[in-house]
Parts: sequence; C-alpha cells; structure tokens
Amino acid sequence: MPRSLIVQKFGGSSVANPERIKRVAQRVVDTKRQGHEVVVVVSALGDTTDELLALAEQISQNPPERELDMLMATGEQVSVALLAMAIEELGERAISFTGAQVGILTDGTHTKAKLIDIRAARIREELGKGRVVIVAGFQGITMNHEITTLGRGGSDLTAVALAKALQAKVCEIFTDVEGVFTADPRIVPTARKLDTISFDEMLEMASLGAQVMQARSIFVAKRFNVDIHVRSSFTSREGTMITQAVKSMEETVVSGVTLQKDEAKVTIRDVPDKPGMAAQIFRELAQKDVNVDMIIQNVSREGATDVSFTVVKSDLPATLRVARSAAQRIGAGEVTTDEGVAKVSVVGIGMRSHSGVAAKMFETMARERINIEMISTSEIKVSCIVRKAHAERAVRTIHQAFGLHKKK
Repeated sequence: MPRSLIVQKFGGSSVANPERIKRVAQRVVDTKRQGHEVVVVVSALGDTTDELLALAEQISQNPPERELDMLMATGEQVSVALLAMAIEELGERAISFTGAQVGILTDGTHTKAKLIDIRAARIREELGKGRVVIVAGFQGITMNHEITTLGRGGSDLTAVALAKALQAKVCEIFTDVEGVFTADPRIVPTARKLDTISFDEMLEMASLGAQVMQARSIFVAKRFNVDIHVRSSFTSREGTMITQAVKSMEETVVSGVTLQKDEAKVTIRDVPDKPGMAAQIFRELAQKDVNVDMIIQNVSREGATDVSFTVVKSDLPATLRVARSAAQRIGAGEVTTDEGVAKVSVVGIGMRSHSGVAAKMFETMARERINIEMISTSEIKVSCIVRKAHAERAVRTIHQAFGLHKKK
C-alpha cells in the first residue's frame, strides 16, 4: 500500500456521550489528514452492554444465548453510525459497518465466539475510495448467518484481527488510561506507566485481571506479531507499546502486580480417590466451555478427597450445574462455593532467569498476615488466592516490596 494503514480502537468510555464521540471523530480525522488510511473499531457507548444485559435479565433469568447475541450486537451498531456522522460533519468521508457486513466470520459459540476468518475485501474497497471505515467491535457472523459476539472486551480482538488481516502498521487501542501500568493506579497510587511490555507479559497480565486489554486479543497479536499501542483517548501522550521483544527484559524481574476480584472457588467434597475421577469432572466442564483456573486436591482420607478449583464468577452457574451433576454420577459429596476470594499475581519475563520471586511474594504477605489459600505458577507468573477483603492490601505491599514504583 502506498500509505500506511492504522487501525484505531475506541472503548465504551471513549464514546460514552456525544461530546466524546465528537472528540474521537476529531482524533480520527487528524490521523487521516496526516496521510494514513484509517480503520476504526468502536465499542458500544459507555455502559450500554451492561444495560442491555440488565434489560434481558428483567425478561428472563436464563435467556437463550442466541437472543442475547442479537440484543448485545445492537450496542455497537449505534456507536459506529454516530461516529460516522461525526466524521462526516468534520468534512471527511466515512462509512460504518457491522461485523457481519465486513465478513468477520466466527464459530457458532454464542456470547464468546471464536474468530475463524475476516474477509476484508469490502473494507479495502472503501479505503480505496478515500473513506474512513468504522467497524462494530465485539461481533461477527457464522457461516449460517447467525450473529455472534466475542465475549467481554471483544472489540480489542476485532481490532487486532483487522490489523492482521489488513497488514496495518500498528493497532492503536484508545482507552481511559494512559497505557499499561505496574498495577491498577486506583489501588496503587504509586503505580508506574510502562513504556514497553512484551506480548508474553501482557498476555499473563490481561488474563490475571489487568483490565486494559482482553487476553484473547493479546494471544492473536502475539501469534501474528501485531504491534499494539495502548494509549489514552483523552491526551496525545505516548502510551505503552506491546511488542514481541522488549529491551533489557532481564533487568526487570517483575513487571507488574495484578488483581482479579471476579473469582469464585468451587469445592467438590468426598470425591472417590480413584484414577479418572478428576478427569471426568474437568472434561465435562471443558465441554461446557468453562475455563478452570487453579486446581487443588487435598490429601486423601479414608478413600476420598476434596477437589477445589477456581473459575470466573460469570461461569459459576454453568460450573455448578456441571459439578453437581458430575458429583452425583461419581458418588462424591456436596458441592460448595466461596465468592469471597480474589487472585493476586506477579508477572515478569525476567522471572525466567531469576529465582526467589515466589518466596519474596509469600514472605511479603506473611508479614501482612495475609493467608494464601491456593497457589499457581508458570515461567513468568506467580498467582495466589487470598480473601477478597485482604486483596488490595496484598497488591500494594507486593508492589512496594518489588520496587515497582521506582523508575527503572
């Protein structure tokens, strides 16, 4: 392409009202007038998606997922049309599309569909006419012409996938924060903005509770090497670049501390201590698309054991249905839940070549008398389940202990 193409994504807070939509339109127009081709991905206005879900709950406690997708996909249709109007008002030509209209193909899993392909011919055609192309995020269509949505934060995935399909120079994710921080600044006032972060670290942070980006979008970016610039829609300052390689990564052992509050712990009591029991339980959960996080099995006593695991709260109803059914079938005891837990994690690619991170994290919490209920580790992260009431204090003290407030 003779000119560079940029994909820009604006979240719900960036387009929450007409004034903010006009501000976004100006930003898009400025980018276009710098000589770039621009494709914009937009989320639904403000809290529209939550409001639509609340509306559905007033009608049905268990609405069909197909109809939920039909409902939720309308939010982005409003925002793309309004943004196109705002750009036209500024003297540039623009056209808005739903995910279906630009050929964002998905599988048939309603409410959290997976991308299959993007047939971007229509986008290229409109770019060739000099238009700004605005695409509804968070949604797609199946081969059978069923509307689907991509799960919470799915507009990030739309933007990254379009950047890959269109071979964009960069994918800019505009949000209400200035980039990726060492911790949530609302919890840790001394948290520092990172200039760069690797795909691996960002993938862990996103999946562990950092709400800046959807984890699935980072996975796609890493797989296809799509550079992402996370920046504020309210300032022109540089944000955080998410890339394949980050300089001096060995010098920084820990890059960030994350907190995930929407965790629930499920315990199946008195599971028969025989081979294959755990496999049967977790196979059935996987078949229902429930993502199990941490798992712990207690020491066997008198031929039975307790199995505990964590899931996100949104998956709890489906998890309990499967767990209770499986427990009955294998002759286990009662299934209990605990929603008073949270997950605190430290993430850093430098942990691959440095030891002692877990010990330092545990010692820090021990000094604060914060009990650890479950532990999970990987090459570049350590996660602990603690009581929700102590979680924010844990994040602050761990952030301080690893010196993350200091400029490296």
